[in-house]
Amino acid sequence: VDWQDNIWTSTGAGVSCYAKDGTLIGKIVVPETVANVTFGGPKRNRLYIAGHTSLYAIYLATHAAGWQAV
Repeated sequence: VDWQDNIWTSTGAGVSCYAKDGTLIGKIVVPETVANVTFGGPKRNRLYIAGHTSLYAIYLATHAAGWQAV
């Protein structure tokens, strides 16, 4: 979940992002089955994507819920 309460989740085709009302906001296509996702990095604005055989990372224009700049 990001700071705007959007839900980031793994899907068969990659990663999907949903608004808290369930509206699909966007997708990240990944060339293999995605098992899990998590926010990371010093600013929690990097999404780590665990695929079947690979680990991917992408910087986002958002950050994880609960993170505050110090």
